[in-house]
Amino acid sequence: MATFGRALLIVAFALTLYGIGASLYGAIAHRRAWVDSGRRAVYSLAGVLTVAFVVLEAAFLRNDFSFSVVATHSSTTTPTGYKMAAAWSSQEGSLLLWVWLLSLWSSLVLYLTRRRVREIAPYATAVLLGFGAFFLMLVIFFASPFKTLANPPLQGTGLDALLLHPAMMIHPPMLYSGYTLCAVPFAFAIGALITRQVNVEWVQITRRFALGAWLFLGIGIILGARWSYTELGWGGYWGWDAVENASLLPWLTMTAYIHSIMIQEKRGMLKVWNATLVLATGTLAILGTFLVRSGILDSIHAFGASTLGVPFLILIGVMIVGSIGLVVGRRGILRSEHSLDSFFSREAIFIVQNIVLVGMAFVVFWGTFFPLISEAVTGTKTSVGPPWFDRYTVPLALVLVVLTGVGPLIAWRRATLANLRRNFVVPLLVALVALVALLAIGAGDQPKALLMFVAAAFVIGCVGQELFRGTRARQTMSKEAAPVALVSLVRRNRRRYGGYIAHVGFAVLLLAVAASSSFQHAKDISLTPGQSTRIDGYTVRYTQATAAATAQKISLGARVDISKAGKHVTTLRTTRNFYPSQDTSLGIVGRFFNGDSDSVVGLRAGVGRDLWTVINPDLKPLQPIINQGDATFRTAMTTLVRNGGSSASVNKLYQLRDTAIAGITQRFITHPWAADFRILVSPLASWIWIGAIIIALGGLIAIWPMPHGAARRVRAGYAARVARDLARS
Repeated sequence: MATFGRALLIVAFALTLYGIGASLYGAIAHRRAWVDSGRRAVYSLAGVLTVAFVVLEAAFLRNDFSFSVVATHSSTTTPTGYKMAAAWSSQEGSLLLWVWLLSLWSSLVLYLTRRRVREIAPYATAVLLGFGAFFLMLVIFFASPFKTLANPPLQGTGLDALLLHPAMMIHPPMLYSGYTLCAVPFAFAIGALITRQVNVEWVQITRRFALGAWLFLGIGIILGARWSYTELGWGGYWGWDAVENASLLPWLTMTAYIHSIMIQEKRGMLKVWNATLVLATGTLAILGTFLVRSGILDSIHAFGASTLGVPFLILIGVMIVGSIGLVVGRRGILRSEHSLDSFFSREAIFIVQNIVLVGMAFVVFWGTFFPLISEAVTGTKTSVGPPWFDRYTVPLALVLVVLTGVGPLIAWRRATLANLRRNFVVPLLVALVALVALLAIGAGDQPKALLMFVAAAFVIGCVGQELFRGTRARQTMSKEAAPVALVSLVRRNRRRYGGYIAHVGFAVLLLAVAASSSFQHAKDISLTPGQSTRIDGYTVRYTQATAAATAQKISLGARVDISKAGKHVTTLRTTRNFYPSQDTSLGIVGRFFNGDSDSVVGLRAGVGRDLWTVINPDLKPLQPIINQGDATFRTAMTTLVRNGGSSASVNKLYQLRDTAIAGITQRFITHPWAADFRILVSPLASWIWIGAIIIALGGLIAIWPMPHGAARRVRAGYAARVARDLARS
């Protein structure tokens, strides 16, 4: 099967080269048949790569350790679901996943545009196939997922313990879907610039793919944050890690692009800016893919270093130089059709919003790459930590939240005083009430958090007012009940109200971040069973040690009871899992205690606050017994081999070893000693995930196509508004 897989990759690579040639020849020679053939090459590529990916997944599911990637990233004891996810935990499998997803999204966009933008499409096809050729070159010549071993092991190394988490089954495909979707508007922007077809049509046909990239990247980012919160055992969800930042960068620039293209669609403005944004986003997506595997920057999210730095840097360099050259060369035809009429207009607000988003992206980029910058300039690799990022991103985030409320309410072209009064009195009153209430409960000692709460209340007031007005108007026209009118309102203008809902989710998420970080109570303490401690009015008692040993892992944990004012609140269970190492030099017994490890967090999530704890047991008291066991079993094994012991004798010795390990593990219960705990009380932390769900819901509503009849009526209404604007001017 490995030979079949390699053959499929070679066929796929040949398809990309053929498709590039056919598309470019058809475009230059005006031969439609060749252009169509190039598009069909993309469909064929998707089919071939689907089969190749199925072959790789089948190798993982049947424990085929003749595949090198299976032997090093899975085992017979790895749960089935994680065996499937193990394919993209490796460098080889993740690259194949990337190019496979690219082929699927490329096929979709080219099918939908097969009768549109016919001048642009062949060049976009060539660019998309160019990305495919690059990644296929990597998986064929540098990191093949179908590389085989001459002497396959009986057991694989297994999946990294930190990846044994449900979010990790979904997180990489979400991020890679976002990255590959970024390639779609990038490719069409390149095609539009080459052909000088820079009207708004290419923007309109790729808008949903841009929204899809934004949505998938956002889901991937929040899943990574959830994994960090529940798996890494430090109590946070965002540490400004290099790989975290790499996914955030294209999300920020894509957010700016999604907002600024509305100005281009409405007023014919910001063509240079939009082209630059979408090209920068595509480049940052490739950069993000590179950072996950390169090892160029330290990251808890980077599982394995890469030798692919030079090819990636060449590709990124070509993208940057080519993008700059095209934008500069086409600057004449990218001139805006209109100028800004007033600083009090929706256009102006969107421009300021774009500046803030790009400013945040620059801060994140600079802080992420500062170690490399400082090493190049001074020779010393210096990193910046979360306080540095917070110093600059928090004020920008505050401004951004306010703008998400102002932007949708202010008028296009020029806002009048009456318009401002009509739209902003109620939201400002909501914000004022929130401010007074927060000061009354003593939140004024954290001014940044206080400002974020007030800004979020302002946004919720803005969106709530718009939904209320729209629903009332709908009721007046259709005589529908309020819930039905609200659903109909959103359904018939999905892009607008989906955006509103996403804005609310964004405000809720940042409000929760502010609350959980500014008002969090944390304690690191060592406790023995029976001891307790107090934190934020809660009594936390370590009631019982727990332990379990299997062939797959050893678990040492604790049961923790939490009470408040004498009343039981909840019981949390937390464990530290230790996975056996394949390094036999650690000892026959010792390798079971000194391999990879991960944490199972004890969590009581609530609407008001999260109660969170994690245990970090000290293994030093067990070490003398472990060393004695290693010596005993090493001697027994040596004697057995010298005397030519049978396989039955070896198996019996291993059974005795397993019994000894279980006995050693039980000492954590029978002879308990102090264990280290980290305990957190985090206000409103659950609203981070709720806010993310609201954002995703808004994004899905905005992406989902309108019914044909509704779309026609919206276009007619838009045409009428344009006619009225022209008549006024």
